[in-house]
Amino acid sequence: MPYGLRIRRSARIVLMLLSGVLPALLPLSAQTPYVPPQRPKLVVVLVVDQMRADYIDRFRDRWHAGLRRLVDNGAWLRNAAYPYTATETCPGHATISTGVFPATSGIVGNTWLDRQSSAVVTCTADNSVRREGLADAKGIADSPARLRAPSLAEQLRAGNPGSRVVAMSVKARAAIMLAGHRADAVLWMDEATGELLTSSAYGDEMPSFAREFVQANPISADFSKTWTLTAPAASYTGGHSILGEGSPAGWTTTFPHPLSAADKAPGNAFFARWRASPFADAYLGRLAAAAVDRMKLGGDSSIDFLGIGFSATDYVGHAFGPDSREIEDELLQLDQTIGALLDKLDRAVGAGQYVVALTADHGVAPVPEQAQEQGRDAGRVDARSVVDRIERAMADDLGQGHYVAQLVGSELYFAPGIAGRLNSDPRLWHDVQQAALAEPGVERVLRRAKEAPASATDAFARALSFDFFPERSGDVSIRLKPNWIFSARTATGWAGGTTHGSANDYDQRVPIILFGEGIKPGRYTMSATPADIAPTLASLSGIRIAKTDGRVLKETLSAPSR
Repeated sequence: MPYGLRIRRSARIVLMLLSGVLPALLPLSAQTPYVPPQRPKLVVVLVVDQMRADYIDRFRDRWHAGLRRLVDNGAWLRNAAYPYTATETCPGHATISTGVFPATSGIVGNTWLDRQSSAVVTCTADNSVRREGLADAKGIADSPARLRAPSLAEQLRAGNPGSRVVAMSVKARAAIMLAGHRADAVLWMDEATGELLTSSAYGDEMPSFAREFVQANPISADFSKTWTLTAPAASYTGGHSILGEGSPAGWTTTFPHPLSAADKAPGNAFFARWRASPFADAYLGRLAAAAVDRMKLGGDSSIDFLGIGFSATDYVGHAFGPDSREIEDELLQLDQTIGALLDKLDRAVGAGQYVVALTADHGVAPVPEQAQEQGRDAGRVDARSVVDRIERAMADDLGQGHYVAQLVGSELYFAPGIAGRLNSDPRLWHDVQQAALAEPGVERVLRRAKEAPASATDAFARALSFDFFPERSGDVSIRLKPNWIFSARTATGWAGGTTHGSANDYDQRVPIILFGEGIKPGRYTMSATPADIAPTLASLSGIRIAKTDGRVLKETLSAPSR
């Protein structure tokens, strides 16, 4: 059975959404909580952005600190995956935090086309709130307003007066989705400058512990550092440089990687390199330790929440690919960062007094050129070429015009009224399909509302149903062949690196590890999805939460439900 398809209730929810029986924000009922021998003092959710499930098998023997401790002493679910196609950062973090899939949460991607404004919007952008930083922060502000489901953290806070909720990441979408609508401190960084930010959605000013930490530990202090290999070069499984990989501006595809490059002073290019290095994760780990101390997380009878989105793996993976020395070394250093954090929690909260869930928001595709070198059918698809083919086909049938409003990822949005014509005119739809399929690498073209219902027996159509939110999803979804990715052409050829966002197993399969209070260590082979994390942590915490698309992973709990 494909991953996640055991969750039949999700299919019924999507059908009801499509028929208008339920509003977008569903009335949610409570689950019966598991009662552990002792409730944890602190719930910790660690999300390693773009961590494929196979990384544990490939690298665990090289880990000796935090990641190794979690794998060896936790419940490792080896058969976990997202059942949907929107394998991106924002949907993944939303699924982890709420326990529901995008069809319910409304978070269908990092971005989508807002049909009312005809503009592409990000999942957290919100003009109704203010940016809050150390100085007068300018630019688009962020909030959880687009999230249509409650998070575990906010429900934990509501059910436990005095509970504190803290979430942080380099990315706004990661921190905000982990926290949900209510929190005490939610922190992220400006994508261009690295300035630490929050928003008025969570308070009128930057939390004092964060302000003091940044003033004492400016990112610019890392300017003179160089990312070098942590272990002897011969010990790495990845090659010195692989075909098709890229690198942030100022770096080559081989070590060492100086953060300063040729820059004379810290600037935007420096921050782009910094966030694509292990130094970013280490910084976030120290910021989290400061939050534990200053906010006394896990320090009293209330159950607190700490969510951390480690983003460096994603930036490294996009540039260098999943088979590079860079991704291997990034995980070696993340092992140390997580080890230091766990040691901190042992001292501040108490060993065995907290519970940790570690997972990822999505995986990643292999670099196409390397896949080709290994004899696989792989390649890059020019998104602009696909759109042009479709426009020409529609012009032949309907006359000259502009029919494709936007291609966002693999989602096609058509101009107003055009989707209806595609549904009612079989010849027009056939011509559009054939035009898209003529592009090398394109495998399937499906109309979301008509051909991808929750009752579909086709695996790809059913995967589409789990992330179909009519207000926000595209009209047509394009499926590329395995190992093919949408990519950008430059003046000198294809841009290097790789990406994610498909229903292929390398994008869907992620690790889930549960560790600590109430968890029975071991390796588990039953099917699971990251939507199971929230209900499981809620049951360990003895609280009732809104109905989810996941289930309590009772097999991993150290005592039976009662």
